[in-house]
Amino acid sequence: MLENKTILITGGTGSFGRKFAAYLLNKEKPKKVIIYSRDEYKQFVMAQEEPFASRTEQIRFFIGDVRDAARLDRAMEGVDYCVHAAALKQVPACEYNPSEAIRTNVNGAENVINAVLNRGVKRVVALSTDKAVNPVNLYGATKMVSDKLFIAANSYAGGKDVNFSIVRYGNVAGSRGSIIPFFKELIDRGEKELPVTDYRMTRFWISLEEGVALVMHALANAKGGETFISKIPSFYVKDLAEAMSPGIGTREVGIRPGEKLDEVMVTAEDAPYTYEYDRHYIIYPQIYFKGDVEIVPGGKPVPEGFVYSSATNTEWMDTEALKKRLPEALQGH
Repeated sequence: MLENKTILITGGTGSFGRKFAAYLLNKEKPKKVIIYSRDEYKQFVMAQEEPFASRTEQIRFFIGDVRDAARLDRAMEGVDYCVHAAALKQVPACEYNPSEAIRTNVNGAENVINAVLNRGVKRVVALSTDKAVNPVNLYGATKMVSDKLFIAANSYAGGKDVNFSIVRYGNVAGSRGSIIPFFKELIDRGEKELPVTDYRMTRFWISLEEGVALVMHALANAKGGETFISKIPSFYVKDLAEAMSPGIGTREVGIRPGEKLDEVMVTAEDAPYTYEYDRHYIIYPQIYFKGDVEIVPGGKPVPEGFVYSSATNTEWMDTEALKKRLPEALQGH
């Protein structure tokens, strides 16, 4: 699908961006992969790694910030597909720096949309988060607005061959700033106890590879305005602590400001627009941009009042299952 195409990844030096860029170079034979990010050191480090170091004819590093509309417009020239992964994501940082979060996550999203429309990009997939669903913190609120912007962008396409869609998942297992590397650092330091915010706390488990697969699915199948959500297992955070260091003690420290007890991907309000497929859900847009919404064959409407939550999920990982999947999440740590 992406053979001989040019793909731009905003926030391309992050955990997802690196994995997705490597996948493209190894599997898809693109003409060019453009890494758009603001940290030149991260770009330098990434450029030394495989497969990037040996594929310099296909990889390009473009220093820029999604806040900079003119720079984004320049970077989008000749781009076929865009995957928008750039964001300020740390909940406490966004709480203490709300204006900065808005400039990156909201204004930056709008800049991406305008550059895409100006430069004739064909397909756009924006990465969302469970925190955008019924948001209780500023990060989630900015990502909710970002999602709305990307969905509404389809109404500005006119007769252009372009569509915008969203993929939604929670914290990727092992990604920077997530709980697995945090626990690992404490274990490596010799700590005898791991802090668990609440023993009832649940989370979804998704690997970087599964995140890449979901983005590829969206690029191939989106018609415009859909939100794609993978079917993935849940786990208790306290079980993760036991899996990472059997027999280690834990202490309950209380939920932090802006933190949820469980992750929710589909709300009861989304249910009337949601279809279930073998390996994922699709929330179709409530506002149709090109006539009647086109439902992908093979799905079925979810029941009235359906909620896809890590607390009520039908698929779970216990401590033993977590042990088996930890190596993939710990790669590079």
